[in-house]
Amino acid sequence: MTNLYIIIILALFVAAIYGFYWMQKKHVKFSTRVFAALGVGIVLGAIIQVIFGSTGDVTVGAVSWVNVVGNGYISLLQMLVMPLIFVSIVGAFTKLGVSKNLGKISFTVISTLLITTAISAFIGIMSVFIFNLNGATFVQGDAETERIEVLDQRKTEVENLTIPEQIVSFIPTNVFADLSGTRGSSTIAVVIFSAFVGMAYIGVNRKDPETGEFFAKLINSLYKIVMRIVTLVLRLTPFGILALMIKVTATSNVQAIWNLGKFVAASYSALFVVFLMHLLILSVLKVNPIKYIKKVGTVLGFAFTSRSSAGAMPLNIETQTKALGVDEASANFAASFGATIGQNGCAGVYPAMLAAIVAPTVGIDIFSPLYILTIIAVVTISSFGVAGVGGGATFASLIVLGSLNLPIAIVGLVISVEPLIDMARTLVNVNDSMVAGIVTSKRIKEFNSKILDDESAVIESSI
Repeated sequence: MTNLYIIIILALFVAAIYGFYWMQKKHVKFSTRVFAALGVGIVLGAIIQVIFGSTGDVTVGAVSWVNVVGNGYISLLQMLVMPLIFVSIVGAFTKLGVSKNLGKISFTVISTLLITTAISAFIGIMSVFIFNLNGATFVQGDAETERIEVLDQRKTEVENLTIPEQIVSFIPTNVFADLSGTRGSSTIAVVIFSAFVGMAYIGVNRKDPETGEFFAKLINSLYKIVMRIVTLVLRLTPFGILALMIKVTATSNVQAIWNLGKFVAASYSALFVVFLMHLLILSVLKVNPIKYIKKVGTVLGFAFTSRSSAGAMPLNIETQTKALGVDEASANFAASFGATIGQNGCAGVYPAMLAAIVAPTVGIDIFSPLYILTIIAVVTISSFGVAGVGGGATFASLIVLGSLNLPIAIVGLVISVEPLIDMARTLVNVNDSMVAGIVTSKRIKEFNSKILDDESAVIESSI
């Protein structure tokens, strides 16, 4: 009977995919299809869990096949990340001569990401106080014990890291290896290499215009090809989100969520306040938050579902340039750095909350202003170094807790609700990178407010 149930579930899944394909043929709005897929995925996943359980043979078997679509879609997006960064940044040099603004763009993007991360860390700590989680203890089961053992092994990978070493790791030593994403800092390395190629083009074009013109045409052709591939892959978004949402909903541990409900509520509350902080920054820049939210709903929906900041990069860049009015250089730098440095959710709120929760258990006065500032400083600095080792929120937490000489077991104790919280964390990460893009574009006076004001200027116009 197990195989029969799996076949029935897959038949429903295929029927849903066909339904969204039919909607695409009928030219239903892209955002409508994306959010419909989100809703259908939640319903199907909930039905599977209620009937067969989160760890039942039917659920595991069905989800393994559904994952082919979900994980396949994320893999396609990750495939595009490096080529997209390269052709977009180099293309910005050939089109705009962006070298005069390179320093401003880099500094503004990185400083925006780090400042918002510091604020996010403070918000995370305040959330712990408000929900009275400081000094809280969590139940340790078999899964948590196993996770803690793994974390003890991974701790050795980060305990000897220094910030100067992380900065040096950003510099590419083998660009071909970085283009294939073999290192945690490969994304930033490709950004740096692309900037060097762009500056080299400007120098060559000044001395040999004919060669410069040929290179510019070549890059422009590559850019059009890559962007066409991006469009083709983005058309698969509703199918990918459907599959990813079925997996998340069907395999979530409801009992664990209930047991750690207070921690989940505190995390979501903090992340929501961080999102409001982003909107406040936009308001100060005279960017209408309502218009902004209408334009970014699709990419944030994908970030929430996929839990992949890197996977969201193609959609992120498309949204910034085609829907928000950010110039190409700022958009690409912001999306690239935002996927690896100063992530407000994974490297800001989360490690700060864990530090504030566990500190009282070892006799530290967490209400001390000096210690709060220490946590914020360590979190902010560590968020800059996480890119060198990869691993997102887990590595960020290990670095912060290790630097503060706090026990790391708490990272393993909340493993059961990690996927649920990670969805909101990723949304906040991606949103912050888009805010950084707007801040930067505004600073170099390349922001096109007409695109933001134009309701028809949305990414779905080409998807």
